[in-house]
Amino acid sequence: MRRKTHSANVLFLAAATLLASCSKPPAAPKTQETPAPVSISPAASTPTSASAAMDRSIAANIGDPAKFRKTMTTLQQAVQKHDALAVAALVSYPISIDPHTKKALRVDAPPAFITQYDQIITPHIAEVIKKQKYEDLFVNYQGAMFGTGEVWIAGICKDKACKQVDIKVRTIQNTAGKSK
Repeated sequence: MRRKTHSANVLFLAAATLLASCSKPPAAPKTQETPAPVSISPAASTPTSASAAMDRSIAANIGDPAKFRKTMTTLQQAVQKHDALAVAALVSYPISIDPHTKKALRVDAPPAFITQYDQIITPHIAEVIKKQKYEDLFVNYQGAMFGTGEVWIAGICKDKACKQVDIKVRTIQNTAGKSK
């Protein structure tokens, strides 16, 4: 007899638990005041974990993340405006540029870069630069890669101990149509 009573109790508890989980929780009392929506500006928000991880990678491989971000933003804005002078100022010279032709270009100084700007910053390369997101960069000891290698920005040592570093464009190459 005891066995039937125990089974009945277990069955009753299971049914009660199931019914309790299906019922609606009591509604919160309504208040007349609705809290105002909170707006968080991008400047006030904390960096995302991807952004913080990228900052650490930039610091370890290139230099100051704030300097890098400034160089990256300046490059993107200059390309957007088709400002050859501003882009030329961000390049480390001399630079060999592979415009995806039979012969690479060697550019020794900003005036030559400005003169050949449209052959160097092709529509494809310009698009890659403009669309690159900080969090999506590939970073290693050679620098930070835009796209699939079209542009690399690196830390350029200004002294033997590499205590002073410039953040500059080190590589420009057209990778469109190349096999991976």
